[in-house]
Amino acid sequence: FLALWQFAASGAESVPTPLDGAKALTALWQDPFSNSTNDKGIGLHLFISLQRVFIGFAAAAVVGIAIGLLMGAVRPVWQAVNPLVQLLRPVSPLAWFPIWLYIIKDAGVSAVVVVFITALWPTLINTAAGAGAIPRDQANVSKVFKFGPLAYLWHVLIPNALPSIITGLRLSMGIGWMVIIAAEMLSGNSGIGYFVWNSYNALELDKVVAAIVCIGVIGLVLDSILLKISRWVTPEEVHA
Repeated sequence: FLALWQFAASGAESVPTPLDGAKALTALWQDPFSNSTNDKGIGLHLFISLQRVFIGFAAAAVVGIAIGLLMGAVRPVWQAVNPLVQLLRPVSPLAWFPIWLYIIKDAGVSAVVVVFITALWPTLINTAAGAGAIPRDQANVSKVFKFGPLAYLWHVLIPNALPSIITGLRLSMGIGWMVIIAAEMLSGNSGIGYFVWNSYNALELDKVVAAIVCIGVIGLVLDSILLKISRWVTPEEVHA
């Protein structure tokens, strides 16, 4: 693929080749955390984007797991909440961005909120599915031993739902990382999405290629970390 790209782009001056991208990547990482007024390093932009993603993802994980467990365990809650989830879930995450930007007046915080909204659904839906699939024999045993709500939560509900929760978290992290790039392109003055858009406007497409490589590598690393955690928590039940 890279050889074909290099060959096809060699005759077009405006199209960067893989070699151009590699040179730009090397140059950008010579001083990745520079923080001058008009020129932030790519490392700093990546750090800012990751910070936003982690905040939005963490909030989505807490809310999604809590509501998902409740939906899966209590049928009336599922019936009440599921229609709202199915109504809001298909809405493009970027459609929320102008609304929150108007309300909050801060592009960075608005991007975090958009990540939260986007990352919420995979975790919530997978958690609810896992919590709603408790084996009947375990449910009966919990009744025989007269488990209280907390005992049922810790000894039955969470252990059985955990594989689904981890799957939801992996999906949420991946989607959150994709969405933050687009949100930062729409508005703001920092973040890797802003860096890509600013490089495009300056016709520095070699830097765009370099940024794409960084985005892909970080996405792979984030998913690998969550995959290792999933195998450690549920080694025989959760797989890639």
